[in-house]
Amino acid sequence: MKRTQWTIHGEHVVDENRHIRLSTVDVELPDGVKFTQYVVKMPRCAMTLVLNKNREVLLMYRHRFIIDQWVWELPGGYVDHAEDVATAAAREVEEETGWRPQSMEQLVTYQPSIGTLDQPQEIYLARGADLTDTRPDINEAEEIRWVPLDEAAAMIERGEIVGAATVVAIYRALSLAD
Repeated sequence: MKRTQWTIHGEHVVDENRHIRLSTVDVELPDGVKFTQYVVKMPRCAMTLVLNKNREVLLMYRHRFIIDQWVWELPGGYVDHAEDVATAAAREVEEETGWRPQSMEQLVTYQPSIGTLDQPQEIYLARGADLTDTRPDINEAEEIRWVPLDEAAAMIERGEIVGAATVVAIYRALSLAD
């Protein structure tokens, strides 16, 4: 099978900082059609599905102004440049919720929107967590709650969970055999 690729003729950086790189790329399709594509590159993110012995998931309730909606999400965030991804995922759990994961195992890695966005997403599974003295960042969540895994899946169906990482993680966790 012959594989054809797009030809890149040039790239122009529109804006760049430590959180995002926005550029336009001039490309040519195999059939000769040329156009300009916006490309967004963002740092790797690490999220954690913390699952306790009762098969409850640790979720945060927060407002996402970009979609102007209150949603439930997993804790997570950017991985610092040289930081180990699992360490970053565990750090984010503790900073955002006050719970420290007891274990970390890689669950799934994916790209959320490969047509325009390059942002690797890594989801970890933590089995159990210990409550710490860390006060969760008030800017991160309005509420933190343990939710039964089956109920979390129902929350997806009701539109209360819409973020790709949380949806992927919950469905992946449901598929795991105990």
